Amino acid sequence: MKLIIIFSLILFFATQVAAQKIQEIFYADPTIYVEGDTFYLTGTGGHRVGPSGFSMLESKDLKTWNSPAGSTNGIHMIMKKGNQAFGESGFWAPQIFRVNETYYLSYTANEQTVLTKSNSLMGPYKQDKVAPIDGSEKNIDSFIFQDEDGRYYLYHVRFNNGNYLWVAEFDMEKGKIKPETLKKCFDQTEPWEATPNFESAPIMEGPTVFKLKDKYYLFYSANHFKNIDYAVGYAVADSPFGPWIKQKNSPIIHRSIVDENGSGHGDFFEGPNGQLYYVYHVHFSNNQVSPRRTRIVPVKKEWDASSGLYKFTVEPGKIIVPVVAEK
Repeated sequence: MKLIIIFSLILFFATQVAAQKIQEIFYADPTIYVEGDTFYLTGTGGHRVGPSGFSMLESKDLKTWNSPAGSTNGIHMIMKKGNQAFGESGFWAPQIFRVNETYYLSYTANEQTVLTKSNSLMGPYKQDKVAPIDGSEKNIDSFIFQDEDGRYYLYHVRFNNGNYLWVAEFDMEKGKIKPETLKKCFDQTEPWEATPNFESAPIMEGPTVFKLKDKYYLFYSANHFKNIDYAVGYAVADSPFGPWIKQKNSPIIHRSIVDENGSGHGDFFEGPNGQLYYVYHVHFSNNQVSPRRTRIVPVKKEWDASSGLYKFTVEPGKIIVPVVAEK
C-alpha cells in the first residue's frame, strides 16, 4: 500500500510539472516596478511579444513569473501599437513610475522618447495627444527622475556620431522638456567604455538615476549592445546636470563579473528588507546576441567614508535567472 501511495504522489507531482511550461524570460532593456509585495517586469520584446508594444509579467519571489490574471492567451499587454500612443516600430526600453494616483510609462519608439499614462499599473497606457516628448531630433532611452524639490529631469540618449547621454529639466504637466536646460552629461573617456570586440561609434545609453545624501548617481551602459563587453558603470555629481565624476570601480556589471556576455541596460529596484537589485539583459549565448536573456542580480551599497560616497558592487554568486511558469 505504501508503495502505491508513493508512486501515486510521484505521478501527481510529475503531472503537475509537465502541466507547466517553464520558459526563460527574454526581455531586453528590462525594468521592474514594485508595488506592495508584488514585482512587475517589462522590457523590450520579451514574453512572446513582437516589436509592437510592451507586455508585463508579475512575481512574488523574483524567480517565477506569470502573466497577470485576465491576460489574453497568456500575454498581458500594457501598451499596444496604435492604441492612442506614439510609435510604429522600435518599441524599446520602458520605464514605469507613479505620480500621485497616475502611473506613467516612458519608452522609445520610432527613435523618439515617449510618455504615456494610465489610472492602473496594468494599463493600458495611452496619450491625450499622440506625440513624442521632443520631436526636434532623434532621442532614445528615456529615464525620468524626480528630485526632492519636486522637479523632474529627463535623462536620455541623443545621436552625434555615436550615442551620448543628455539631461534636461522636464515639465511633467506638459510632457515636454525645457529646451533651454538641455545639457550633455559626458563624453566617452574610459577604456571599458570602448573595447575592440565590436567596432562601433561611441555608445553610452540606458541611464538610471537616483539621489543619496545630496549626491546624484547616474548608472549607464557603454559599448554597442552587440559587443560582448557591453557593461554597466556609474558616475556621481552634486547636481542633476553634473558635472559627473566617473567612478573608478566601474564597470560594476561586465562579463568578467557576471560570467555572461553583453551584460547591461537595466534598472534598479528594491526588494524585501530594502535589498537593492539590478535587472538587466545578457546575450543569448557566447556566439549569438538575440534574443537577449533577462537577469537579476543583488547589489551591495556600501558607504565609503574616505570619498564621502556610496560604492556599488554586485553579488554574482546570487544571480537570478527568472522564468515563466504557465499552465
